[in-house]
Amino acid sequence: MKHGVAALALAAAATIAATHASAQSRPLVAPEAAAIYQRLLPQISRIKIFDHHAHPGIAGDEEIDPAPVPEGAMPLRLTPGNPDWAAANRALWGVTGKGRLKSLHPGAAYFNAVLDKLGIETSIANRITMSADLDPARFKWVFYIDPVLFPFDTSGLAARNSDQAAFMPNQAKLQRRFRQQAGLTAAAADLAGYLGFVTRVLEDHQRRGAVAAKFEIAYFRSFVFDDPPRDSVEPIYARYRDGGVPSAAEYKTFQDFVFRHVLTECGRLHLPVHLHSSAGAGDYFSIAGVNLLNLEPVLRDPRYLSTTFVLIHGGYPFDQQAIFIAMMKNVWLDSSATGSFLMYPNQFKDVLKRWFEIQPSKVTYGSDAFPVDASIGTEELYWFGVHNARTAAAAALAEMIAAREITEPQALVIARGYLHDNAAALYR
Repeated sequence: MKHGVAALALAAAATIAATHASAQSRPLVAPEAAAIYQRLLPQISRIKIFDHHAHPGIAGDEEIDPAPVPEGAMPLRLTPGNPDWAAANRALWGVTGKGRLKSLHPGAAYFNAVLDKLGIETSIANRITMSADLDPARFKWVFYIDPVLFPFDTSGLAARNSDQAAFMPNQAKLQRRFRQQAGLTAAAADLAGYLGFVTRVLEDHQRRGAVAAKFEIAYFRSFVFDDPPRDSVEPIYARYRDGGVPSAAEYKTFQDFVFRHVLTECGRLHLPVHLHSSAGAGDYFSIAGVNLLNLEPVLRDPRYLSTTFVLIHGGYPFDQQAIFIAMMKNVWLDSSATGSFLMYPNQFKDVLKRWFEIQPSKVTYGSDAFPVDASIGTEELYWFGVHNARTAAAAALAEMIAAREITEPQALVIARGYLHDNAAALYR
C-alpha cells in the first residue's frame, strides 16, 4: 500500500486520541467463542513475529520508496480521533516518550528495541538501499526492481496523470543508478545486452544481501501481461535505446517481455518476487487493473513454477480470489496494509477466517509500517499491524474452534504459521 497520507492530520492524531487513553480497537467475537478467545489471545501474543512487509526508516529518508504517492484520502483507521494512536504510544513509549527510547538505544539498536517491544523477531525492509540504522540480523532487505521496466524516455507515461508525473522521474533516476552500479556508461547495444544487464541487477542486489525483489508495478500499469515474441520486442529496443518517446503500446510490449525475463531469472536465482497486489493510494490508481484475475495467467504459467511469488497486501479487495490463487505451491499471501490500517481488527478477523479455512499455510503476516512524518513514524504503524494481527487471528481461530472446524492445538499451529513460520520458511 502506498502512503498517500495527510501528514498534518496524522500528526494531530496522537493528541486527539489521548482523550480515549483507555480504549483501543478490538474484534467482536461470537458469544460461543468468547471464552476460547480469552484463552487463545495470551498464547498468540507470545508468538514471535516475522513481518513480511514493512518500510522501516525515518521521515524524509528518500531511500525508502522510489514511488511516493501524492497526498490523497486516507482510511478511517489512520484519521484523527482513533483511540489506537494513544494505545500505540502507551505500548511503545510508556510515560517516557520516544526520545527516551532513542537516547537509551542509539543507532541500529533503536529499531531493534522497537521490534523487541512489539514481539517482532524479524522484519522485511522494503528499501532502495539499506540504512545503517537497520541491523541486518533483524531486518532483511527487499529491493525494487521496477526501474528495469523503464529504460526509455518516460515523458509519455508521465503525461497521463499527476500520479504518473510523480512516479516516473524516480524510475528513470534508479534506472541510471542501476547502470552506474553495473559499470555501464551507455545503454546496452541490443535487447540481448539489455536482458544481460537486468540479470546483473538482480545478481548484484542478491550479492549485496537482498532476499527478494519487489514490483510496485500496479502503480504504473495493469496486471494484464501479454507474452510477446522476442522478435517483436527487439525492434522496440533498437528504436528507442538512444532516444525518442515510445507509444504506450510499445512500452507495454517491452515491459511484458522484460517482466517475464525477471520472473525467469528470479526463479533461477531462488529470489522470491514480491508483487503489490491490492488497491493503492493516489487519485489515479486502477483498482480494476490490480485485480488478481488479470495476473492469474502469469502466476499459473508452468514456466515460472520455480519462482516464488508473494502477493503483498493479500490482493484486497480481491482477497477471496487471492487465497485460491495462493493454493499454487509457489504463491503466498501477505496481509500487510489490509490487516494493519485499511481495516480494523473486527473486519480483518473475517478476512483471516476465510483465508485460514481454505489454505492457512500460505498466509503470512505483514505490517506495511512506514514513516509518515516526524510525529508519526514506522514505530506506531508497526504497533497497528501487530495489534490487528494478534487480536484478529485469535478471534478468527476462536470462532473456528467454536464451530468445531479445528481444535485449539491446531489453532495455535495456524497462528504460529501466520505470524512467523510460513514466511520464515521462505527465506531459510
